[in-house]
Amino acid sequence: MTTTRVLSVSQAKAPFEKTTIERRELRPHDVLINIQYSGICHSDIHSAFDEWGGGIFPMVPGHEIAGVVAEVGAEVTKFAVGDRVGVGCFVDSCGACEYCLSGEEQYCSKGVVSTYNSLDYDGNPTYGGYSQKIVVTEGFVVRIPDKLNLDVAASLLCAGITTYSPLKHWNVGPGKKVAIVGMGGLGHLAVQYAHALGAEVTVLSQSMKKKNEAQEFGADHYFATSDTATFSQLASRFDVILNTVSANLDVDAYLSMLRIDGTLVNVGAPAEPDKYQVFSLIMGRRSIAGSLVGGIRETQEMLDFSAEHGIAPKIEVIRADQVDEAYQRVLRSDVRYRFVIDVSSL
Repeated sequence: MTTTRVLSVSQAKAPFEKTTIERRELRPHDVLINIQYSGICHSDIHSAFDEWGGGIFPMVPGHEIAGVVAEVGAEVTKFAVGDRVGVGCFVDSCGACEYCLSGEEQYCSKGVVSTYNSLDYDGNPTYGGYSQKIVVTEGFVVRIPDKLNLDVAASLLCAGITTYSPLKHWNVGPGKKVAIVGMGGLGHLAVQYAHALGAEVTVLSQSMKKKNEAQEFGADHYFATSDTATFSQLASRFDVILNTVSANLDVDAYLSMLRIDGTLVNVGAPAEPDKYQVFSLIMGRRSIAGSLVGGIRETQEMLDFSAEHGIAPKIEVIRADQVDEAYQRVLRSDVRYRFVIDVSSL
C-alpha cells in the first residue's frame, strides 16, 4: 500500500482537512502517478456539499489530474516512469459492453467507476486528485502532449472533454452556426474548440462584460441574454446551442433560436428540473440533448487537438489551503476561469 497526503471533507459542507489515505498496491496493469496539479470542477462542489445525494464520506474530490508516472505494474505497456500523464472523470469500466468496446466508457452498461465518490468493482470507495499520489489502471490514463503545461492540462481532463465531445458528436464545423451559453469555466473552452473546428461562434451571456474576452477566445458574435431583444434577433439562427451553465434557463426561449433540426445540448447540470413546452420542439423538429464527457480515446484526441491548436483554459493556480475559499469564489463566479491546485503545497 502507498500512503499519500490528501485534502478531504469528513461530511457534507465540512471544511477541507489535510489527512492521509492508502492507495492500493500496484496490480500488473496499474500506474502510480505523482500528482502535480488537480483542477477544481463545479461538480467537486456539488459532490462535497452532497447536493446531488449519495455522497461517500470522507471524500477526496478531484477528477482533473495531471502528473508524472512514478511506477508501473509488471504488465504495463502504454506508459513508463517519467511520462507526463493525466486522469479524468473515471478510472474503470467493465471493458466488455457495447459502449466500452466502442470507446465510450463513460456510458458503460455495468456502470463506470468515477475517479472519486464512487465504489470500484471490489466495493472500495474511490478517492480523487486532491492528493499527492493516485493508482489507476493504464487503460484510464492519458498522455499529456509536451506542448501543454501540466497546470493547464489538468482542467482539460474534465472541462475540456466535456465541451469538445458534444461539439464533435453534433458535427460542429465549417458551415455550422453554434451558440455557447455561458462564458465560464466550460464556456470559454467551448468557444475555443468551436472556433478551431471552423464553426461560426456566438456567445450568449447574461451581460456584455465578457465580450472582449470572448472575442479573444475566438467568438465571432456576442449577445447579452438579459436583453429580451436578443431572442427575437437570433430567432431560428443556430444549428447547435451548447449550454454550459448550471442554472435553470428559459428553455423555450433558447429553443426558439434553433434552426429546423437544431439541437440544444446540455453539459451544465442545474439542481432543479428544467421546464419547457413540447410545442417548442414540435414546431421546429428541434431536440434537447445532453452529453457526459467523453471516452478515453476521445479524451486523448482532445488533448492532442488542444496542443495542436493552442487551446488552453485560463487558470488561477492556488495552494491547498485556499480550496475552501476557491469553492466560495466559484459559487460567486469570481474566477477567470478555472482553479487549479498546486499539489506540491499539500
